[in-house]
Amino acid sequence: MRILRSVGWFTFLSLLSVAALAVLFHDTPSVSAQTGTPPSSTISSTSGPVSWDFAPVGGGTVINVGVQDVCPPGICDDHDLTVALPAPASTFYQTMTAQLTIKYTWTSTLPTDLDIFAISPSGADHGPGSPDDTSTGPGEEDLTVTDPLDGVWHIRSVASLAPIPTSAHAVFTLTTAPRPTTPPPPPPAPGAPSFINYPAPNDCTGTQQPPSCIQPSLDSTTANTHGAGEPSIGVDWNTGKVFIEAGNHTLRVTFNDSLTPATAFWEDKRSPFARVSLDPILFTDDGHFGGPNRTFSSQLNLVTSELSFTDDDGDTWFPTQGSGQPAGVDHQTVGGGPYASPAPLTRTPYPHAIFYCSQDIVTAFCSRSDDGGLTFGPGIPIYFFATINGVDRPVAPGTCGGLHGHVRVSPDGTTYVPNENCFDANNVSRPGVAVSTDNGLSWVVRTVPDAKSISPGSDPSVAAGSNNTIYFGYVNGDGHAKIAVSQDHGLHWSKSKDAGTPFGVQNAEFAEVIAGDDNRAAYAFLGTPTAGDTQSADFLGIWHLYVAFTCVYLQQWPDMDHRRRDTSGPRAARLHLEPGRQQPVSKSARLQRHHRGQVRARTGGLRRRVHRHVRERCHAKCLHRPCQCAGCTGHHRAASGRPRTVCLLRRHAIRHQDR
Repeated sequence: MRILRSVGWFTFLSLLSVAALAVLFHDTPSVSAQTGTPPSSTISSTSGPVSWDFAPVGGGTVINVGVQDVCPPGICDDHDLTVALPAPASTFYQTMTAQLTIKYTWTSTLPTDLDIFAISPSGADHGPGSPDDTSTGPGEEDLTVTDPLDGVWHIRSVASLAPIPTSAHAVFTLTTAPRPTTPPPPPPAPGAPSFINYPAPNDCTGTQQPPSCIQPSLDSTTANTHGAGEPSIGVDWNTGKVFIEAGNHTLRVTFNDSLTPATAFWEDKRSPFARVSLDPILFTDDGHFGGPNRTFSSQLNLVTSELSFTDDDGDTWFPTQGSGQPAGVDHQTVGGGPYASPAPLTRTPYPHAIFYCSQDIVTAFCSRSDDGGLTFGPGIPIYFFATINGVDRPVAPGTCGGLHGHVRVSPDGTTYVPNENCFDANNVSRPGVAVSTDNGLSWVVRTVPDAKSISPGSDPSVAAGSNNTIYFGYVNGDGHAKIAVSQDHGLHWSKSKDAGTPFGVQNAEFAEVIAGDDNRAAYAFLGTPTAGDTQSADFLGIWHLYVAFTCVYLQQWPDMDHRRRDTSGPRAARLHLEPGRQQPVSKSARLQRHHRGQVRARTGGLRRRVHRHVRERCHAKCLHRPCQCAGCTGHHRAASGRPRTVCLLRRHAIRHQDR
């Protein structure tokens, strides 16, 4: 959940003023400010670059309330650009593609953030450009529009934060090229994983009885089976039961492996203490790294959460303190794992530390429980940030933006919280991780040196192998799904790999990584081969779930396209999908000791899916058998003799199996 944050009464009053201004302009027809030189121009594929100067703009929008759509004088300046294509867009783009590129620059003696927006003839917003940050001296944003419509575009310079009126210069380039043809993916190699879908049944009504339907819990009128508000998942490694939580409902799935294909039985096992839900999260402290398979249900409730746990797969739930204090008001995550050495002197027989992390107005906190989640110690800041124009941003080297990813703990007890937007030593915004090597008492931010932040960006993901190698998956500034590896807690990183290359993925969202043996990991992400602004209403990309695997650290990342359902671009662009929380709450395939894991996504309305991935045998080559490579041994097999991975995505179960 993203919420509006403000700092002090000045910001609050500014918000009211700007909101009132936006309403006024929306309700009253107006002529956009247009004082730059020249006020309009035309560009084509043969005209060469077109440039102009925007008039000075100043003040600040505080938050993005659509000021660019009405462009009031003083805070915004407009330039009308006519895009001329060789043929109407509907015909031209059947065989050709085009890119409209804007290089937007300014200079200011004070910290300034200007934004460039391009509004299409159909009214779709594109922007702001990237990097969307504040700078003193030279500043720049770059914006690229793929396959722009022909007609008049409104190009607008907006003062996001400009203490003094600041002018800007823009250079436009329109390039065209033949539309590349993408051959269909080759058929799966023998033994490659395949998928079987398990849709969650509807609620029982009338005389219906399970398993053809789900019986709602005693104090509920619905099992919420097809209203997946921010789902997350967990797996009990002892019983094999799988949990999916969405909103304040928790469903339990039991697979019957004695049948081929296996069958799935769904039950509503909602916690009676889950009543208010501003953000749901479920986490199972499973057998990975020796957890006792305790499952936690957390429902955000202002600066704490309604946190309860079960040790019997949801038949009985127990309430807890909820979180340590201070805690944040947004984006909580629950996770756990082994203690770092030296472990705390005062602790209960519960073997793992449990962490509750959340984000607040100017910082993010993590608190630790030493009694299995019953009570928590104080919240410790993991980094600080500033809220500027409704966007949480780093304020100095070693700080990050506000919305973090989801906490993971490695076998040696090192705790990681990933973030898309952190400052390195040179104040360059890069994806990184907040790291604690002392059980959450202190934290340091470490960034990936060849990564670039993307704005707006979804959470990156980090996972640790059995010997503490960490795998860090993120969406790079160019929109591509990248992954890097560190073997020293993030002090040094391998060169990042592009995991979407085999399928030509040009835009990715919602990275999720999981690791098992130290040299094995899986990286899941939503991807599309369509380039362009994924947040624009006229983005027409088709999204699929991709999972890339490695069995030799980063030497190979063969891709598999697990496409089960196409989602139209505009709908996909509006989804609030957030990556998985601590294992097993994740959105990825998972390669672990018994080869169980999950895929998890927060969809806010799509049907639940459960991926179940069963591997039959050791394979000789990682390229064609990505889940099982040369060198695997008998102790990596489950009791049934079949190594397996369990993956969960949305409210629909998918079981995929090597044949």
